[in-house]
Amino acid sequence: MKDLSLHILDIVQNSVVALATSIQITIEKNLQKDFITLTISDNGKGMDKAFLERVTDPFTTTRTTRKVGLGIPLLKLNAERTGGNLAIQSELGKGTIIKATLIPSNIDCLPMGDVAGTISLLICSNPTINIEFTYMEDKKEYSICTRDIQESLEDVSIDNAAVYPLVKELIQSNLEELQIRNLG
Repeated sequence: MKDLSLHILDIVQNSVVALATSIQITIEKNLQKDFITLTISDNGKGMDKAFLERVTDPFTTTRTTRKVGLGIPLLKLNAERTGGNLAIQSELGKGTIIKATLIPSNIDCLPMGDVAGTISLLICSNPTINIEFTYMEDKKEYSICTRDIQESLEDVSIDNAAVYPLVKELIQSNLEELQIRNLG
């Protein structure tokens, strides 16, 4: 994966396949303390202990269409290349929490990528799943979720094609404002 937003897309797709009805995506970026933490949690099917022990192996997957699963192993690799780490907690029938910590000062740290576009795509293409996104940067925070967007749309469905660019612009402008406030 070439950026963090693509990792988000891949890991959240795992949550969708695991039949999650609620997914929380949190990015905490603290340049003073030199870390970026990505946490994705869901209430999907979860993993049993045996599968959880093997999930970072690229030859472990639940898919029947291919014999490799690279999403979690690549996220682990990219985190560890920066001096960070990956931790996974999962309980069968209750859900999964994946937490990757990266060190942004490391030359191998991935760029953020199009986070606003990725989150917007996930929200607008999964109308039956409540996706909550929180971005924190140096004690400033921005949050948005599917339910709040759908309520503000009233009679227009969140998966209407005209909604995606509006949601992306909303998220992008809030992230930019948050970053500008942190510079001042």
